[in-house]
Amino acid sequence: MPQSPSLDAIVVGGGLAGLVAAAELLAAGKRIAVVEQEPEASLGGQAWWSFGGMFLIDSPEQRRLGIKDSLELATQDWFGTAGFDRDEDEWPRRWAEAYLQFAAGEKREWLRERGVKFFPVVGWAERGGYTALGPGNSVPRFHITWGTGPAVVEPFVAALRRGIDQGLATLHVRHRVDELITENGTVVGVRGVTLAPDAAARGAASNRTVVGEFELRAPATILTSGGIGGNHDLVRAQWPARMGTAPQNLLSGVPAHVDGRMLGIAESAGAHLINGDRMWHYVEGIQNWDPVWPQHGIRILPGPSSVWLDATGHRLPTPLFPGFDTLGTLEHIVSTGYDHSWFVLTQSIIEKEFALSGSEQNPDLTGKSVRELLKQRLSTGATDPVEAFKKHGADFVVADTLDELLAGMQNLTPDVAIDAAHVRREIEARDRELTNKFTKDSQITALRQARNYLGDKLIRVAKPHRILDPKAGPLIAVKLNILTRKSLGGIQTDLSGRALGSSGAVVPGLWAAGEASGFGGGGMHGYRALEGTFLGGCLFSGRAAGRSVAAAGHNSE
Repeated sequence: MPQSPSLDAIVVGGGLAGLVAAAELLAAGKRIAVVEQEPEASLGGQAWWSFGGMFLIDSPEQRRLGIKDSLELATQDWFGTAGFDRDEDEWPRRWAEAYLQFAAGEKREWLRERGVKFFPVVGWAERGGYTALGPGNSVPRFHITWGTGPAVVEPFVAALRRGIDQGLATLHVRHRVDELITENGTVVGVRGVTLAPDAAARGAASNRTVVGEFELRAPATILTSGGIGGNHDLVRAQWPARMGTAPQNLLSGVPAHVDGRMLGIAESAGAHLINGDRMWHYVEGIQNWDPVWPQHGIRILPGPSSVWLDATGHRLPTPLFPGFDTLGTLEHIVSTGYDHSWFVLTQSIIEKEFALSGSEQNPDLTGKSVRELLKQRLSTGATDPVEAFKKHGADFVVADTLDELLAGMQNLTPDVAIDAAHVRREIEARDRELTNKFTKDSQITALRQARNYLGDKLIRVAKPHRILDPKAGPLIAVKLNILTRKSLGGIQTDLSGRALGSSGAVVPGLWAAGEASGFGGGGMHGYRALEGTFLGGCLFSGRAAGRSVAAAGHNSE
């Protein structure tokens, strides 16, 4: 069995948190090994696939758009959203407080020093719609990275490459960790198998053919192995009772290898797992017509204008409008006894308001092309990726009349009776509310308020209009599926990223970061998230763990 050279640290997982931890260790001159089960093409993990959204507080981008933000307001929003209420939330609370300080302080400049820049229009995600102390963002805070997810990942991949060239780092792809080696209560390394080489594209399934064994030893091991979103059985097993019965039909927002297996391995080595029933799944999932992994779903990032109906055609209650409250909407949809819902909209709405989450669905932003961005975002028509889904996607219905639209919706879901007459009443009643500047429809009030924000008016929120206005057509219906994505719980850690055991004591030799640690502490988001916070949580927790190990005095020489 191959033995390791002298190492200061082992990083398990080549996603964003692992890469950041590696970069911090290398900057301190430490010798490290990065161990990754998938082929090298998958370096960067889920961050590479992301839209690149970042949560920043009182940024120059916000101030230029007239957004008044503050650490106090963001803290109010975060804790109102998180709803911390458990004894084990002590460390998650501390992580949330520390992360908010980071987001209001050095985060933006720290990223800019690494070449990460931001699109000038700040998005408004998770708008809430409840009271000031309820969940949601009071102001726009969703900063889109210029270059999307790949641009977030690139500087940290580059740091690893430099470390390899300098002889400080080794990258072990196709190495699956099956055990954390523990001696006298201390984690001293990892043990597992090597898998056959595989030319699988990023995210695609790779083989599990075992061709050898390996063992690596170091005084510090950092777990950054991700969550459980690709393992639907585990998602259902941990589904919270407060959100009803787990759906039978799910789409995957992450590849199948995001399966949570390292969490069990960490627990066997003494780490304490908490908040496993806190998870973040989206309700605007559509089947990818050009899938990369099994049950591959894409999330619609919706503007607030589409009429949202449940599976039978009844409008969702206030304030469950598109983009307002993800988990509140999920809980309501599950309570209906069905696992899908519908957007009903117009061509005018889809052109202005539909964005698709992910780097590959936003080639203009990902490619950093100003010319392409102006063409895609400001010219007539929806973006090319959105139009491709409208044309090829299995969940889209396009029609000239409401009767034709309803017939198409019923054809897509023949086992669920849609109350066509009720849908017509809902749409016609909603349209009547647009005949003057007054309304009792809360969604229309929200649309008008959103357009007071320049960013929404320019590129995100369509001018309010009647759904049945022929000039706004054709009509469009989109069947929305539940899409698995993030684990909000995980390995409990202190603020240094050191893994804690069930007694609260540190597990010697073991650190954790990223989604494997609930983005910090075992769940710094609490029950819900504010969006733009997942990449930031990987950055912050990976940085904390890397710096902690570097400062711990481990030295291979």
